[in-house]
Amino acid sequence: MKIKNRKLQQTAERLEIAPEHIPHHIAVIMDGNGRWAENRGLPRAIGHRQGAKVVEKIAQHCVDLGIECLTLYSFSMENWKRPKAEVDMLMYLYTRYLSEIRPTLMRNNVKLIHLGRLAQLPPDVKRELVETIRITASNSGMILALALNYGGRVEITDAVRKIAQEYKGGKLRFKDIDEKCISRHLYTAGLADPDLLIRTAGEKRVSNFLLWQISYSEFYITKTLWPNFKKSDLEKAILNYAKRVRRFGTIK
Repeated sequence: MKIKNRKLQQTAERLEIAPEHIPHHIAVIMDGNGRWAENRGLPRAIGHRQGAKVVEKIAQHCVDLGIECLTLYSFSMENWKRPKAEVDMLMYLYTRYLSEIRPTLMRNNVKLIHLGRLAQLPPDVKRELVETIRITASNSGMILALALNYGGRVEITDAVRKIAQEYKGGKLRFKDIDEKCISRHLYTAGLADPDLLIRTAGEKRVSNFLLWQISYSEFYITKTLWPNFKKSDLEKAILNYAKRVRRFGTIK
């Protein structure tokens, strides 16, 4: 039995739920960094720094739980509209995080992948992102998918363009274009769709995140701001998920 399956079994026993009721793929919309800082009379940048610390703790806990894939909505394409000083701080934090996280990723056998458009990212961020992806490419444990400069509609648009190019070049036949074909051309190609989508800070919208992939994901919304999100909050979301009956359009 693979080590991650042993961890999953141990998690199920500790939480007193069946292993099949634990989500294999968890996606998170990490919201509330700015509000956390503003509530304390602090600059928003401090909230983002605190949020980055929580990312490391939650990612580590997902490894310990035996989760197979964790996808984090880090920076949307719409976030470029924020004040330049805030965006610059975020890019600085991404550059540091992507470099400093490598030993932890390697120690835990975690593979980093990127979801989004790479070209628009600042050179420093792009360099560290590409290097961390390269270093962890052979890891076979949990996949950490970082949605950075990501937009759900843009992802689908990019997939359609790739499919059109392949059709025009004779690599695809018209009858080959189906849901599986589209999924293979998304940024998430090869990944299972998220079982559970967690959104912090109480907002009730998907914010252009994984629009194709979350068609049957279970949603869990908490008012907890991301910098306050703890391991116990993650487990609370998993326990809530375990009570759901996933029908996928059928009757059970």
